[in-house]
Amino acid sequence: MAAKTQEFSSVWTRPERQRRDQPALSREQIVAEALALLDTEGYEALSMRKLGTRLNAGATSLYTHVTNKDEILELAIDEAFRDIRMPDADTPENWRDELLRLGTDVRSAILSHPWISTAMTGAGLAYLGPNLMRISNAMLGLLDAAGFDDRTADRGANVFWSYIIGATSGETAMLITIARSGATEKEWFTQFMATADQATRPYPHVAKRHDVYRNLDTTQSREDFFGDELRLILDGLELRRSRAAGK
Repeated sequence: MAAKTQEFSSVWTRPERQRRDQPALSREQIVAEALALLDTEGYEALSMRKLGTRLNAGATSLYTHVTNKDEILELAIDEAFRDIRMPDADTPENWRDELLRLGTDVRSAILSHPWISTAMTGAGLAYLGPNLMRISNAMLGLLDAAGFDDRTADRGANVFWSYIIGATSGETAMLITIARSGATEKEWFTQFMATADQATRPYPHVAKRHDVYRNLDTTQSREDFFGDELRLILDGLELRRSRAAGK
């Protein structure tokens, strides 16, 4: 007997419901409280029961609005990007600067909410949220106005998001490790470099790079590296557009 296919469901398309046997509890209240809990106590602290307690509501009442914890995370992730300024498609000649600023703003949002990096591994439909959709739509609109074909714009947007989330996840993990150590970033980096000296000795190309990093201002260099690496992606996009225009 064939297994019954589970119905596909999303918090982004499901109409909001309200139970008649309890005071009104809005989705906005749930999201705001979830965001506060995640920001103050971290990803591991979030549970339906704990969130319900903070809202003075039973955990079961949350299921009026969401079906599981992952949907709470989807809502919270999207809310964290609410204030991102959209790229300006009216000045397509500035597409590089606009995307660089957008990437920097997205990085800042993730660093301000470090739980996002972990949460996105389980909240697979977060990209359907209205704030993230606005960002993606504006980015694609800018690339379209700048003369990119649909395929290149699509691949470019995917690489853009993948790089930012991947790079910022690693950066967030490092910052969490530093915070747990009780050391300052500079103190931790000094200790790390002493350990790295031993670990990289058998790998000369890696060791060479570590020598370059030794005297860096780590806080500033994290920002500088991010910008430089994002520009590499923009360089690739520009080259792809130039090649397409030459055909």
